Amino acid sequence: VRRHQEIHVVMGNEACDLDSTVSALAMAYFLAKSSPAPKAAFIPVLNIPRAEFALRTETTFLLREQGIPAASLIFRDEIDLGGLHRAGMLSLTLVDHHVLPGADAALEEAVVEVLDHRPLEGDRAAGCRVTVEPVGSCATLVTERIAQGPPGILDRLTAALLHGTILLDCINLSPAAGKVTPRDVACVSLLEERFPELPARDAIFKALQGAKFDVSGLTTEQMLRRDLKALSSDELVLAISGIYLDLETFLRRPGLLQDLEAFCHPRGYAVLVAMTVTFNELSEPSRQLAVYSQNDTLRSTVCRALEEATAPPLHLQPLLSPWSCLGTYAQGNALATRKKVLPILRAAL
Repeated sequence: VRRHQEIHVVMGNEACDLDSTVSALAMAYFLAKSSPAPKAAFIPVLNIPRAEFALRTETTFLLREQGIPAASLIFRDEIDLGGLHRAGMLSLTLVDHHVLPGADAALEEAVVEVLDHRPLEGDRAAGCRVTVEPVGSCATLVTERIAQGPPGILDRLTAALLHGTILLDCINLSPAAGKVTPRDVACVSLLEERFPELPARDAIFKALQGAKFDVSGLTTEQMLRRDLKALSSDELVLAISGIYLDLETFLRRPGLLQDLEAFCHPRGYAVLVAMTVTFNELSEPSRQLAVYSQNDTLRSTVCRALEEATAPPLHLQPLLSPWSCLGTYAQGNALATRKKVLPILRAAL
């Protein structure tokens, strides 16, 4: 910061899952290696406080396996992006998201590039380079970008990170899971061709999936915080948590109702949607939904929006709920991931 006139930060979304983390690390590395006589310091920033990192079990597993110590990473609470922007020093590349939350709205002016695999919301400034494509993993777009760049930048470590991330995001390239696209498959093949020593797909996917679904040591609050996105309107904030556990097991957690209230109330969440996912031995997903709110009207509104959704239809079947403040469902359309449910909830807001 002291030596450079420009700080170019590459940052993923607030869930800071493996895709966001690896996309930020690999993209920052690529920009640092490929920019001609770089005036900028290129810094990948993980968009969570350092204290949250231990909850990202699949990310800590892959980075540990690849010999990347947590001490070498930079987290959101360790860099003053607002201060850098006000000083006129910040350029920002967004990976795995393209809409900054309200608290970061001032940083929009600093965004010079976006790589994301969600549908584009709104227009970007004229000078912003935008790559928004419907692939299974943002790491696929980063891999394509690196492959199109100067030769020799892609090394074994970066390849291993990208390879594992695409496999985990695309459920081991299983068509049954409904996430993989031909471009994801092509990038995995490209990485394997260049680095034949990469671990077998099944082995790395199984190890990462095992780490991701290992919630044994987490409290309910940590489980809800671990893969969390928030949507806000003028009046209220709605939270969506990905839960790697079946709904029945989740609902049996001791003190769950008190935990849900203790999670939502201090953070100002009027509604919490918990989306559970488990996989069978064929990597086919099973999904369930729970909608929690102490406000009957809000809960009913969100439940109705989910029940009546057509783009995509969720094919929800109501399940018997242990509490009146919680609507519970089996989700018939198992291919409707949280990414596809978010626009439904945003419209409901």
